[in-house]
Parts: sequence; structure tokens; C-alpha cells
Amino acid sequence: MTTGSSGNGAGSSRADANRRRIMDVALMELLRDPDASMDQIARAAGVVRRTVYGHFPSREALIAALTDGAAEAVIAAHTAARAGVDDPAEALARAMLAVWRIADRYRLLVAMAQRSVTMEGIKQRLTPVREDCVALLRRGQEEGVFASRVPSAALAYVHEQSLFGLMEAVNEGLLPAEDAGRAAAETALRAAGVREERVAELLGDGE
Repeated sequence: MTTGSSGNGAGSSRADANRRRIMDVALMELLRDPDASMDQIARAAGVVRRTVYGHFPSREALIAALTDGAAEAVIAAHTAARAGVDDPAEALARAMLAVWRIADRYRLLVAMAQRSVTMEGIKQRLTPVREDCVALLRRGQEEGVFASRVPSAALAYVHEQSLFGLMEAVNEGLLPAEDAGRAAAETALRAAGVREERVAELLGDGE
């Protein structure tokens, strides 16, 4: 019994490792070639096509799984950036900068995912971030840190849409990727009604 249990555990570990490797390689391949096929991804991952389909029944399912991973990374970055920060404005600035670092890596994936996962599906995956943002904005408004009179729930959507807009702007070559994080943070702070001097102080000239 013990031997069988150990074997199952080892098999599960190998399957998990294969799945993780396929996802890592798939992300790189799809960012390099958005039209990469499952065959291309299998070859790049060093596995047979059947192995890829054993984990992901379709290309759309693979992209959905990658989108799930991207959303989880965004949620983790957003949470970590705000940890231990009491000032709502500083927390918002740090969160937007941290989220952009993740979003920049996945922005081409998001563009692809809109075909299969849809924007509504992407937004649903980001619900925890939006809820945290609403709470942060509400607290900032109550404390007088954020002067905007737009309801916090609506303002959170404005911030979310501005982030997606900046991702598209970078994808279209309208904004350098290295400038987009600061642009995201500045847009969020200004939309929340933070004074220009405070925005500059939070972001710094060299950021």
C-alpha cells in the first residue's frame, strides 16, 4: 500500500512538472509567435503532442490556463505591494507599479486571450484585485487622501480600464513599456484626486 501511494505521488509530481513546463514554454512561444500551434509548443517543450493535449484539451484551454496564472500573479503582486503601507496614496502607487511589472510580461497574452477567454472572463479573474482596490479607494476618500467624488467602485473600474488601455498603447508602440508603469500609477493617483505635488513625491523623478 505504501509503495503504491508513493508511486502515485511521484507520478502526480511528474505530471505537475510536465504541466508547469508546458505552460512556461507555451507562454514564451505564444509571446514570440501569437499563432504558435499546439504542435510547435509540444516540440519546444520537448514532449509529444499527446502529452500537451493530455493537460490541455485545446489551444483555448491552454490560453485560459495561462490567463489564470497571469491573474494569480497580478493578485499576488497587488497584495504584496500594499502590505504594511498605511497611506492610501502610497499603497495605490506601489500597487499600480507592481501590477504593471506583471502586466507588462503578460500584455500580449491578454490581447490573445480576448479571443477565447474574453475581456469579461479576464475581468472576472481579477475580481479580488478590484475588490481590494475599491476598499483602498473608499478608505482614501474617507480619510481625505483621495479628493475624487467618483464612487470608489466606479473609480476602481476606471483604474482597471486605464491599465488595459496602457497595455494596448504599449502593444501598438504608442508608449515605451518602461514608461508605462509610472504612467499607470500617475493616472490612478490623478484620477483619485491626488495633488500633482504629492504624485511627484510618490513617484519620484527617477522612477
